Amino acid sequence: MRMLWTQFRSFDRPSQVLMVNQFTINVGFYMLMPYLAGYLAGPLGLAAWAVGLVLGLRNFSQQGMFLLGGTLADRLGYKPLIVAGCLLRVAGFVLLAAVQSLPAILIASVATGFAGALFNPAVRAYLAADAGPRRVEAFAVFNVFYQAGILLGPLIGLALMTFDFQLTALAAATVFAVLTVVQIWALPSHRPEKPDAKTRVLEDWRVVISNRPFVLFALAMVGSYVLSFQVYLALPLQAAAIAGNERSDTILVTSLFVVSGVVAIVGQLQITAWFSRRWGSGRSLIIGMAIMALAFVPLTVFSSPAIWGGWAAAGALILTAALLAVGTAAVFPFEMDTVVALSDNKLVATHYGFYNTVVGFGILLGNLGTGAVFGILSDAHLGSLIWVALAVVGTICVAALYGLERSGRLSPSPAETAPVKAGGRHRQRA
Repeated sequence: MRMLWTQFRSFDRPSQVLMVNQFTINVGFYMLMPYLAGYLAGPLGLAAWAVGLVLGLRNFSQQGMFLLGGTLADRLGYKPLIVAGCLLRVAGFVLLAAVQSLPAILIASVATGFAGALFNPAVRAYLAADAGPRRVEAFAVFNVFYQAGILLGPLIGLALMTFDFQLTALAAATVFAVLTVVQIWALPSHRPEKPDAKTRVLEDWRVVISNRPFVLFALAMVGSYVLSFQVYLALPLQAAAIAGNERSDTILVTSLFVVSGVVAIVGQLQITAWFSRRWGSGRSLIIGMAIMALAFVPLTVFSSPAIWGGWAAAGALILTAALLAVGTAAVFPFEMDTVVALSDNKLVATHYGFYNTVVGFGILLGNLGTGAVFGILSDAHLGSLIWVALAVVGTICVAALYGLERSGRLSPSPAETAPVKAGGRHRQRA
């Protein structure tokens, strides 16, 4: 914790506020989202494909609309988009608490997702701009706060879910309402270098799309998001199959998020520093992605509680979540840094937006497929094949990243990247 505190204090106030804000955002979000799949499949009785559709559309309305959110952030400023996104998420969570039909749930889910499309590109572009050449360090610390929110949020949600889902949704909305007020007061305004007033939005998008190394990188990373998203879809569905009752299911799902949060909080800074010293940005992305692919191997063997027993199946599930967390911790800071480096520090939020729009399409298709295949294979008693398929997806991503790295397309300019030091005390002035 001393290392984290030292790193945190080494950044300027805007970066510090953004890190704390992200912690609070995730507390509110993860109070609710880990339990959404179980609520939809359990009390509401939706089929697996419908659960996949709701979660996929929620994520697509966030990831898929990042391009619009990023463009607005580059043109209107980062702070207004952050505040607007938090307000919209308040509305989405209130609606989730009030409705039960599938069409209304889809509307609420899209609202919560689009809220993220407004504030996420702005937060990341703002942090990259304020951190300057210390981007990798900044995103490593940012991810500790991010994962700490993932750790605390489900624990609060678990306590609230003993009452009902509606109370949990309203509590999450309250968190975002308070956060909106606080960041209006605490977050300094920052306007990026505005595009030429004569330049149209479509021309900005054309600049991004014509950046071939960046587009190829975005396509190569699609599978990593499909894999990481299974913490919200396939792993909770597997937990339900293992647990056998609602309370045990809730505890097992909570354990997945606790493990993920602890791995990031305890290991993120050390993982980032070690990967940076040993391999650098491009190779770290490849190895981190390989860890994510290997994360599903335990479930290919021990997924059936009928064969191996409930404890072995639950242990394999938790091990998968832990390995996914390690792989994500290895990938995330270098992934965020690579986006900025490939954008050449121009239209950064728009590049983040396009990047997440691409992976959003992949997540939508991936989760529709995962939800449908999970149900079919489970009914056919061939559930282990879904984990094989996910491991293959990760392997394809590793091969794609390796090809980009070998061709030099993942190597940021040396002027854009500073070495990561575990105890760095430099203070980057905005």
